[in-house]
This record gives sequence, structure tokens and C-alpha cells, in this order.
Amino acid sequence: MTMMAETAPKDAPASPGTLLLADDDNAFRQRLALTLGRRGFDVHAAASAAEARGLMREIVPQYAVLDLRLGDGNGLDLVSELRGIHPDTRIVILTGYGNLATAVAAVKDGAIDYLAKPADPDDLVHALLAQSGERPEPPEEPMSADRVRWEHIQRVYELCDRNVSETARRLKMHRRTLQRILAKRSPR
Repeated sequence: MTMMAETAPKDAPASPGTLLLADDDNAFRQRLALTLGRRGFDVHAAASAAEARGLMREIVPQYAVLDLRLGDGNGLDLVSELRGIHPDTRIVILTGYGNLATAVAAVKDGAIDYLAKPADPDDLVHALLAQSGERPEPPEEPMSADRVRWEHIQRVYELCDRNVSETARRLKMHRRTLQRILAKRSPR
């Protein structure tokens, strides 16, 4: 699915360039493609890792916004592949499952930033267009300690292939306590 940027008004700034967007959440992808298109990017959207790989061969993206978890693959794999084909592409990883380990892996693989969903479009554009070495502003509302704990538990749970007993053993907590935590929504 390719969404081209809308025709920009005459007083709009010059196009920042071509952007590859890969996200398997249809509504989020369409909204983000529209928003980034209005900001001048020439957006090429993909609903899967396979579709993103096809677009990587067809276009030369100056920018890429990749979801960490795609239905048929992993955004981190796409970072490495995109770096191999187009080494100058500025890549930002988006995820609803943010944790420190994947953030470090994304940056080591070549991403310039790692943002949690739902990402503010201004933060996303700022990350894409930031000058090399420029430090991002601290978050207005950083994660609470409860949220950090919840994210850690979710990460271990995923690494244990969603096995509650194994996760509880590794976290040194009772299985029923873990089940109650996993059944709740994430804290703010």
C-alpha cells in the first residue's frame, strides 16, 4: 500500500524526502502516513515486513519509520536490511512494547531513535530531521515506576515465549501474581 503525499500548498516548506513507513496497524499507519504526507514527506506505507522489503528495493528512502513488531517479522531485522541497502536512511523505530534492550538493539543496528506508540507526530518529525549529535528533549511525561516495572515483566514474558510458569520462575514471583499482572492493562 503506497500513500503518496498530498499536494502541498505553495507556501509549504520543501519536501524533506521519501519516507518508508512500515506498521501492521492499519488505522495507525493510515493516520501517520496522512500526517507525515501533510508535513511534506513522500510517504510509501507498508503493512508488513515483506511489503516493506519490496518497497526498499523500489525506492530510495531518506527516512524510515518502522514498527518493532510486524505481523510477519521484526522491525529490528528491517533496520539491518535497510542499512545494508540504503546506508544513509535515517530510521526511527516505533513500538507499543518499549523496553531498554530493544531500544539499545535498534540503535546498535542503525536506528537514530526509538519512540513509544502512540508517538506524537511532532516528536517523530523532530527525531527524523534532528541533526547528527543533537540530543532529544526529555519527555514531558516520562514513564512511571509502575509502567517501567510492567514493561520489564512484559519483556521477560515475551522472551519466555509467553510461558507464564517460566516467566514467574525467572522473575522470582508467584505464578498467580504474574497472571494477575498480565491480565491488567498497562499502567500510565
